[in-house]
Amino acid sequence: MHSLDEFAAGKLAGLEGARLRRSPVTTARQGIYVERGGRRLLSFSCNDYLNLSGHPAIIKAAVAAAERYGIGAGASRLVTGNHPLYEELESRLARLKGTDAACVFGSGYLANTGIIPALVGPDDLVLVDELSHACINGGATLSGAAVRRYRHCDVADLQSLLEKHRAHHTHALIATDGVFSMDGDLAPLSELSALAQRYDAWLLADDAHGLGVVGHGRGSVFANGPADVPLQMGTLSKAAGGYGGYLCASQPVIDLMRTRARSFIYSTGLPPPVVAAAIAALDLIANEPDYVAKPLQNARLFTRALNLPEAESAIVPVIIGDTEATLTASRMLEDEGFLVVPIRPPTVPVGTARLRFAFTAQHPDAEIERLAGIVRSRVLSTRT
Repeated sequence: MHSLDEFAAGKLAGLEGARLRRSPVTTARQGIYVERGGRRLLSFSCNDYLNLSGHPAIIKAAVAAAERYGIGAGASRLVTGNHPLYEELESRLARLKGTDAACVFGSGYLANTGIIPALVGPDDLVLVDELSHACINGGATLSGAAVRRYRHCDVADLQSLLEKHRAHHTHALIATDGVFSMDGDLAPLSELSALAQRYDAWLLADDAHGLGVVGHGRGSVFANGPADVPLQMGTLSKAAGGYGGYLCASQPVIDLMRTRARSFIYSTGLPPPVVAAAIAALDLIANEPDYVAKPLQNARLFTRALNLPEAESAIVPVIIGDTEATLTASRMLEDEGFLVVPIRPPTVPVGTARLRFAFTAQHPDAEIERLAGIVRSRVLSTRT
């Protein structure tokens, strides 16, 4: 065996022993249902919060764009890949988020690994919530800046770090999820904004799980009254139903991204059908507030049924702790007709393996209540 194969096999064996080996499972989706292993399951593990990936108007927009512009951009956006639909999408995003301008990237991960290094470097400081998404941590590391992690949503701990380290660095960036992807809670953006202004730091909020769900669909920055967040980043792959990432900010910042963000400069532009679908999705988010409110309403129906803290977003975690017990609980729910994928380290901290429930606009009340009853009697009753 080649030494590379030996290395990979050894790593895999260790992960297998810890029950942490991952492998994709072929999954055919149709609305809120999936087919896995020949079984039809009601999914509570999809981030398609508004079920727009299969919405007729969204599909129609994508098909029309494919027929007019083709299925690929053909090059990076600074070469020939900046097809006419981009200007409309970026204008819509900026209007929704209340900023001067917007810049669309190939994905949310590409956005943060491009944005952060374009703004800060070796002389600077990045302060990151300890539960922020991997792409924030990746972008912070790539920047070469000094990286400090503050306790989750702990404004006092962040202030202590700013007090200790800010004066030693030219620039400072505070980066956080707006809605935390594994816990479903919201960052205290107003308080973070006040600290950022006090210490001359720049605040970035990753709104991947907020757009289309909280703040009347405008995202976490608007969930508790508008907060002053100069860097509003997010994705088009969750509630918008498609793919891509974005940054909404001032015009000078967006112009800098288009000139210096490596993941923008060196990536092929999104396919025209994907951009057209995002435009149609933003139209729906802006014009159908009652529908946009449904994912959060459904999540709160679930938390009320289980006497859990009221959901702040469409994401509700039930933390079990032990990895094997979490896998067992997920299999039990699958036997009952539900797909609730277990979340294990390193996605979440060691000892906090969980079932992550993601609620969408089209989940039926009766099925939510049935799911809650099973979780109450067969998961929460056995949790230690």
